[in-house]
Amino acid sequence: MNIQIVAVGRLKEKYLTDGIAEYLKRLGPYAKVQITELPDEKAPDTMSAAEEEQVRTREGERILAQLKEDAHVIALAIGGQTWSSEELAGQLERLGTHGRSRVAFVIGGSHGLSAAVLRRADQQLSFGRVTYPHQLMRLILVEQVYRAFKINRGEPYHK
Repeated sequence: MNIQIVAVGRLKEKYLTDGIAEYLKRLGPYAKVQITELPDEKAPDTMSAAEEEQVRTREGERILAQLKEDAHVIALAIGGQTWSSEELAGQLERLGTHGRSRVAFVIGGSHGLSAAVLRRADQQLSFGRVTYPHQLMRLILVEQVYRAFKINRGEPYHK
């Protein structure tokens, strides 16, 4: 399976880059995982709703440019469906079984995802109603993808 994670924003914290690197290494035997890091739109701390929408639109254009036409796109969105680890594993298993071996997860910037990205998404996934920093979400996502492969293979998960 080919998994692409398209994420807005640069990772600067070493503990996040180290954690992600560890899970990418662990994922090596199961899938080819590529992280596409896109620059976030520079914006002032306080913006009007229209300005926030402009930021989402510009970031969304960059996201859409990175998505392959045949990819099954799963957008991380607070309003999406919540899945257990087992349900995520089942989703990935079904996609692989039905010939959708290219999966793209999308993590937006601090202002969320544009309407165009959400329309392009085949599914929307939420990790709950709480808000995580988008940089931390990248680490959480790669850990959950790794866990999903371990579940699907019936292998023990070593913490």
